[in-house]
Amino acid sequence: MYLSSPLADISRRLNQAAAAPSDTPGDQKPAAVALILRESGSGLELLFIERARHPRDPWSGNIGLPGGRMDSRDADLRQTAERETLEEVGIDLATAACLGRLSDVVGANLPVRVACFVYHLLQPVQPVLSHEVHDAFWFELEALRQPQRQVTAAVRFGGQTLEAPAIQLHPQRPVLWGITYRLVSQFCQVLTSGEDQPLPYTLPL
Repeated sequence: MYLSSPLADISRRLNQAAAAPSDTPGDQKPAAVALILRESGSGLELLFIERARHPRDPWSGNIGLPGGRMDSRDADLRQTAERETLEEVGIDLATAACLGRLSDVVGANLPVRVACFVYHLLQPVQPVLSHEVHDAFWFELEALRQPQRQVTAAVRFGGQTLEAPAIQLHPQRPVLWGITYRLVSQFCQVLTSGEDQPLPYTLPL
């Protein structure tokens, strides 16, 4: 499998930086997401989803990465990420290159531990959305890292309004915050410094 120089460098950095993965989360419920990259004329892009609104979903309407909780069908968390991605956006990651894994993120108040696997698509795909997903869209990696997009925003969680660190993707979309914000920030940190250190975070997620 051939990887272009930027992607080979990302894979190298991920594998050098990542902490030992945990597939035994203790009291936290295990979950996994996929951070999916593609190459475009303007550089690398990431796939985000906007979750459908549902009163029983704590992340209702949020921007996120495809993924979900592990179940008995899954041999491991990587399989969870790939199964959930296929179910939510119709993308078969068995045909993609897995570049590595970020350090797990544990919810500050929800009992969940989230593993994040990084993929590069080897061929163009068209997302097919499930009922759980309102929209899916690509966003440029370099634009994601722009200082002016790093904001503190008012967000709703658990019936409360909170001030949270976030990334403003588009004025007409929700901000990127919470667990997805933490994972994306870790990924950007790996690209910048070669280190993968989970961010301290005290807000409910």
